[in-house]
Amino acid sequence: MPRWKTNLIVLWFGQFMATSGMSMIIPFLPLYIQELGITDKSELAMWTSIIFAGNFLTSFLFQPLWGKLGDRYGRKIMILRSGFGMSIVVALMGFATNTWQLLFLRLLNGTISGYIPASTSLVSTNTPREHIGYAMGIMQSGAVAGTILGPLIGGGLANFVPYQTVFFITGFLLFIASLLALFFVKEQFDKKKAAKKPNISVLQGFNDLRKIPQIPALFSVTFMIQFSFLSVMPLMAIYVQGMHENSQWLALFVGLVGSITGFSNMIAAPILGRLSDRIGSEQILWIALLGAAITSIPQAFVSNVWQLLILRFFMGIFIGGLLPSVNSLLRKYIPEGMESRAYGFNTSSLALGNMLGPITGGFISGLITIPGLFIMSGILLFINMIWVRKTLFVSKNVDQFKV
Repeated sequence: MPRWKTNLIVLWFGQFMATSGMSMIIPFLPLYIQELGITDKSELAMWTSIIFAGNFLTSFLFQPLWGKLGDRYGRKIMILRSGFGMSIVVALMGFATNTWQLLFLRLLNGTISGYIPASTSLVSTNTPREHIGYAMGIMQSGAVAGTILGPLIGGGLANFVPYQTVFFITGFLLFIASLLALFFVKEQFDKKKAAKKPNISVLQGFNDLRKIPQIPALFSVTFMIQFSFLSVMPLMAIYVQGMHENSQWLALFVGLVGSITGFSNMIAAPILGRLSDRIGSEQILWIALLGAAITSIPQAFVSNVWQLLILRFFMGIFIGGLLPSVNSLLRKYIPEGMESRAYGFNTSSLALGNMLGPITGGFISGLITIPGLFIMSGILLFINMIWVRKTLFVSKNVDQFKV
């Protein structure tokens, strides 16, 4: 088996474990916080939101730093640092005795995270260019699979073992994934060549990348995917309840609506990634953005959950073409030696969308209603598509893509 395929398989498993490990706690986090002594409902809601968001806050702040170090010392060492570090921190969450300790550990976990951008950077730089789209699609499917199955696994385990044990199991699985990366992932990285490059600051690195017009446009796609998708997700149960208020299957409907986009995303990402190797990631990206916008707006006008499920299934297909295309195109436009840094900034964009999406959606839903959030998301995705198409296809800096 070619080395790049071995790396892809091992890091797919690592991506799956990293994302599932972070999402396993979602089903029982409020219950675990209750065990730590928080019983008042308003206080419980506050602590749950703060503890859940803490991981994304520090991840947003620290990813560029880890990206800078990855470009200087290698991506594999960043994978191992993050994987082994998270395995310890997640296991320690099972020993928390109060909410402040749990919050500190969530903040620490976000600080040392970085498995996904480091593995994405390693795969992108060690995969033949003719297979980049396919590899990015496979990596995306691993991350999405973990996001979908993580809550299912965590909720299932919590029915049979104490909540603390779920943290221990998650930490152990992250440790195994890190061991596999240690022994089976091989990286082609010239440390001597990297050491000769100027040691510029994180801010200077961002300014250098910002001057390449395609890169800010690609970062905006990553942010917009998460922002538009998550702005409505916390309110989806309320939206579905409004259509099937008296249904005994309400919980099932809400679960299906929440997961069906991820399933179609997971299926479509490798297929669209391989297609992008044939027709170009630029084409897949703008078409996927347009499709996501078109399938978002009609969700505001559905009259039953089956219509909503169909629209969200097709929306997931289009979303499946976005992040793999972004990662492939970043590899194309990133200057040599700045790959990890750029993927770190891209992950910060994703974390920022994760934070601002739910907050913004919850705040403005009272002004424009939940259906209005679908329309707003569609409009923002359409604007983003125009920016991307103009930047990638019309920019004077990329003559071969002029139209």
